[in-house]
Amino acid sequence: MDELYKQYMQDVHRYLLYLTGDHYAAEDLLQETFYRAYLYLESYDGEKVKPWLLRVAHNAFVDYKRKERRSKPFASIFFRNIRAPAKHSPESVLLRIEELGELGLAVASLPENQRQAVLLYDYQGLSYQEAADIMDIGLAYFKVLLFRARQQLRKLRERGEDDER
Repeated sequence: MDELYKQYMQDVHRYLLYLTGDHYAAEDLLQETFYRAYLYLESYDGEKVKPWLLRVAHNAFVDYKRKERRSKPFASIFFRNIRAPAKHSPESVLLRIEELGELGLAVASLPENQRQAVLLYDYQGLSYQEAADIMDIGLAYFKVLLFRARQQLRKLRERGEDDER
């Protein structure tokens, strides 16, 4: 279990941090995720480890939201913490961070189910089926959510480009 924690802690924490928008809640949910994974290790049936852990994290998040019963705005901290490779100039790094911050705000403005679809598929690199399983929805509905999210992001980007002109 220690090896699993070392290998997947960053991905699970990043996913939870983006879902909660709160560093402390993400830390708590990270611990809850690996605690549940340890308790239910016997239910692991040989599937891929990362999607299984993200599903455990998703379930912990859903339980957290049920208990919370109030909403908090999402911060774009996930995108601000991404660092560009050192081979880029300081100007290009700054522009990239700014773009990612804007993207983070755009993704944060999406409805929760669309936001999760984008996060699981585009940022965590899961397959359609793995992401749909984590969200506990059908494959066709997942594809619709992802399509609508991308369409919404495209509209937001186009509005931003029009505002710059």
